[in-house]
Amino acid sequence: MKIAVGITGASGAIYGIRLLEELKALEAETHLVISPWGEYTITEETGRTVEEVKGLASYWYGEKDMAASLSSGSFPLDAMVIAPCSMKTLAGIASGFTEDLIIRSADVCLKERRKLILLARESPLSLIHLENMLTATRAGAVIMLPVPAFYTKPASIEDMVNQTVWRIIDHLGLPAKNLKRWES
Repeated sequence: MKIAVGITGASGAIYGIRLLEELKALEAETHLVISPWGEYTITEETGRTVEEVKGLASYWYGEKDMAASLSSGSFPLDAMVIAPCSMKTLAGIASGFTEDLIIRSADVCLKERRKLILLARESPLSLIHLENMLTATRAGAVIMLPVPAFYTKPASIEDMVNQTVWRIIDHLGLPAKNLKRWES
């Protein structure tokens, strides 16, 4: 599979990083775009360098590189995940204001009817956030909130992050062998 991954400036850069690690282990081809504030949250929240994170991807592009292959519907991409997805990025997607490569790539996924997963990060949510989520959902995006599944009895933040990442992988149709599912 060819999967684009966007990392924006919302808190939770670890979700995008863990997703890249898992997709690499699954031998998926990944195309990474990190916003400038995404770069900031990577270093502030995780202690990793941006170069380390870029090294997890098969390919990476600058946020302003509107000539990148991801900006065209003719590029055979299977899906895109924006993890974390800031409310600014969500607003751009919902309004079709494709000011950067992350939003343009998401726009391409919607117009080409490809899977687009937005790991939205904000709380509390305003009416504007909710309306943008509704608009993006109606256009075909999947909105996922990184809400911990306590039935899995997480012992650490890492457990909670991994469960969310494995849910994303499951939604992509890839084998999520470590996903803990609800059992009655």
